Amino acid sequence: MSAPADPGLDLTVPPELSARAPAEARGTARDAVRMLVGRRATGAVEHRRFTDLPEVLRPGDLLVVNNSATLPAALPGRLPDGTPVALHVSSAQPDRNGTHLVELRRVVPGEAAAYYPPEESPARTGLRVALPEGGAAVLAGAFTARLWYAELSLPEGMLPYLARHGRAIRYGYVDREWPIEAYQTVFATVPGSSEMPSAARPFSAEVVARLAGRGVLVAPVTLHTGVASPEAHEAPYAERFHVPAATARLAGHVRAGGGRVIAVGTTVVRALESAAEPDGTLGEADGWTELVITPERGVRAVDGLLTGWHEPRASHLLMLAAVAGLPLLTSCYRAAVDHRYLWHEFGDVNLLLPD
Repeated sequence: MSAPADPGLDLTVPPELSARAPAEARGTARDAVRMLVGRRATGAVEHRRFTDLPEVLRPGDLLVVNNSATLPAALPGRLPDGTPVALHVSSAQPDRNGTHLVELRRVVPGEAAAYYPPEESPARTGLRVALPEGGAAVLAGAFTARLWYAELSLPEGMLPYLARHGRAIRYGYVDREWPIEAYQTVFATVPGSSEMPSAARPFSAEVVARLAGRGVLVAPVTLHTGVASPEAHEAPYAERFHVPAATARLAGHVRAGGGRVIAVGTTVVRALESAAEPDGTLGEADGWTELVITPERGVRAVDGLLTGWHEPRASHLLMLAAVAGLPLLTSCYRAAVDHRYLWHEFGDVNLLLPD
């Protein structure tokens, strides 16, 4: 897999700006996180609360959300010599060869499982990782330096097995283990994501009701996220997605009437753009997408984006630059650091609008 192009943000995010716990545990409501609004036409940047979203959007706009539910995709495993490891399962569904993508991580007592640098990783073709209740993962070959194809042998189906033995994937910036419910959004109805489609986390039933009352539409797509290690900024890889015919029709109707299609999360952008014709026309689509969205490629079906805050070298920033333009993106990120916005899945959000 080739390395992603440099998204061009020369920025350092202080470690203390990592959201270490869910908003509820920090003493605020899910929907009370901060929201920085950036407008591409003027370059203007506004500081808001997420509860302002219904007033910021226009009647007739369409929010497209990801209805994928987060799996407890981190499993305890042991190497042949007895060394404990964490096995992160990157897809609940096998590929056409019957394999899953997995990542091995180092067990650190009392802390999140740690990244194995490639030169230290025990991963090798043929390695058998023992899993609970007689399950096993046998590595079949490298996909990247971090991810490996694995053949999984489980005593029951993947979803019930993960429900019994798995935990939510977490990284070192999160202060403790949180229940899987902390990683679900109000739209989560289709299990399949290894990591939370976190841009939708701030939505509450009250905010959704206020959006409806203002005439802002909401429609779903499904894209099951893989494992995106924060230590290795890899290009996106194949993920399972579905764009329903009803959502495609509604998006076309909204745009024809002068409304805007606002994607809630980079996963939604990837799903919609994978289903879009060169002229932006959307149709029903289902399968695996390997689409990588860059400023050179641009976007065709999406007018705006609600997203979390990504690391300055993350490949996701190429997509954000395609939606917002690099000048606005740079302004937003500098303002976010200056005003102490919180990063990562439990943090604040960024609304990028065309005007």
